[in-house]
Amino acid sequence: MKKIFLIIILIFSLQNNLLAEDYETQDFSKFNQWLLENGYLQYLKGEGGKFDICTLYKKNSDAWLNEECGNYPEGKMRLMNNLKIETYGGRWAIPSKKDPKNRDTLIYYNYKNLFSHFNGDSNTYQFGRYEVKPSSKIYKFNTNVIENKFVQKEMQKKAILSYLYFQDDQILIDELTPEDRFGDFVKNETKLRSNSVGKSMVSVVLGHAICEGYIESLDSKINDWSMLNKTLYKNQTIIDLINMNAGDYKYINDGGVVKDYSYDVDTKSISATMNKFFRNTEKAKPKYNYTQLVPNIIFNYVRHKSGDNFQNLIDKSFQKAGIENSVYFNKLKDPAEHGNAHNMFFASRYDYLRIAKSIMDDYKNDTCVGKYYKEIHKRRIAKKNKGKKHEDPPFSPGTSYGGLFHMDYAGLKDKVIFGMSGYGGNTVIIDMENSRIVVLNSIHWSNKKYKYNVKKLLIEPFKDKS
Repeated sequence: MKKIFLIIILIFSLQNNLLAEDYETQDFSKFNQWLLENGYLQYLKGEGGKFDICTLYKKNSDAWLNEECGNYPEGKMRLMNNLKIETYGGRWAIPSKKDPKNRDTLIYYNYKNLFSHFNGDSNTYQFGRYEVKPSSKIYKFNTNVIENKFVQKEMQKKAILSYLYFQDDQILIDELTPEDRFGDFVKNETKLRSNSVGKSMVSVVLGHAICEGYIESLDSKINDWSMLNKTLYKNQTIIDLINMNAGDYKYINDGGVVKDYSYDVDTKSISATMNKFFRNTEKAKPKYNYTQLVPNIIFNYVRHKSGDNFQNLIDKSFQKAGIENSVYFNKLKDPAEHGNAHNMFFASRYDYLRIAKSIMDDYKNDTCVGKYYKEIHKRRIAKKNKGKKHEDPPFSPGTSYGGLFHMDYAGLKDKVIFGMSGYGGNTVIIDMENSRIVVLNSIHWSNKKYKYNVKKLLIEPFKDKS
């Protein structure tokens, strides 16, 4: 009996020590503060978010003494969440092959995705914004919403935040994550993270830059920007860059910089990356090579060419869609002249749909920007990347790529499909000729537990109805 009692004491002590160690090694302070400030008290320990940190330690243990708990007879109060959060060895995002075991982990990473970049969280690089204010005239959708049990079931089991299906000028499916999943944190006006969907948003800005005369054409060469001097990107045509056909695969791929995968392209200016890895590099034989760097090169080149009119340009690119809330791209801390514009894009769920409809309308109405979309579709290239280490995500089954859009989706080869895909399962798909759009926003996507049904959610809506 005495042995059993000792074992129980040891287990309890070990659990307390592990809790203390986890609290000390994982800095959740900004997350906890965010929970408090936004009224999510149910996710904090103690009454009103006040928790005695000393209760985690055995009295007079080293940890208890290090916290100077003896000097706080009424308790050393600190914010602490009550969530069981999995972290992934210093990785900022949930790795694509990981399956979080609980909703708590997804709540935390949804916070990181949507809110942590602007509140001083030390776990997250702090970005600025290139922001577009709401349109003066907001586009109002027609709705004929029909309850869709399958979409609702997927949203209960997966990490989907929002699903919208638009056809023939009306919304037919409109599902927002329910309260018992992530509805506490995501509303209609919440700005949702795009991940690589933002690459396609750069293409939208580029099309407007060409139509506004800042760049002559898709065949223009980048030979007037000193940022790219003595690099393989100098003198390349716009079309080769936006087709991910730059011949840069010896130096960079979707995993990052080949020489140093720990180098974070996302938080470094174009100038810093060119100076560190790309001076005196030479273009290899062109072939499709999907990277995070090229869209940022294009975005910053557009900024360079438009100069003081850059804000007006991005305003025109998105306000024409009738956006209800502001949208924005990330901005690095570096000076603008170093290349600080970043393709990460944020918009509310309906504004993603408004922007997609605006793209489709330009295409169908054959405007100047519509002609740009038709040309990038005509000049798309085959990916031919099956079996590569850094493939496109499985939820983006496009077999071609053109102008920073995925195209020629399996099962939809007879359609003019423009697809945007981003990490975590974020997807926008547009059938340009048949007026159909799907917008799906998600926290995480994996091949197992969080693999939503690609066929039913992303492909079947675009098939001809018999």
